[in-house]
Amino acid sequence: MISFAAFLPREGSPIYWQIVRYVQRGVVAGTIQSGDEMPSRRTLSALLGVNPNTVQKACRILEEEGILTSHTGAKSLVTADEAVRQRIREELLEYDAGQLVRGLKQMGITRQQALEVVDRLWDRPESGEEERE
Repeated sequence: MISFAAFLPREGSPIYWQIVRYVQRGVVAGTIQSGDEMPSRRTLSALLGVNPNTVQKACRILEEEGILTSHTGAKSLVTADEAVRQRIREELLEYDAGQLVRGLKQMGITRQQALEVVDRLWDRPESGEEERE
């Protein structure tokens, strides 16, 4: 069963899209694998405190992308093969890098400055949420 314990809704993006991205990232990272069961729409709706139609919309998108297979009255299962995982990985990379580059340009950061920061942070050990002062 896919766990949504680490799902943290954020402002500024529709919740259905955040659910889609959460599952996509899990599939790409390998924490969500083919054969894993998606919680029922009703269960996930109650867990996240959102309208069932919101969850239904997210599931429909995941089905269209080849990540999820659903049958009426049956469980929804992750069915992403390697080709789907690779396509999603490339789409997420393009999206995330695009967001980062746009933000850096808006701040007036040069390409060299951005590369220096990325290089400095690349080998830094990962931690949970970064603390803000």
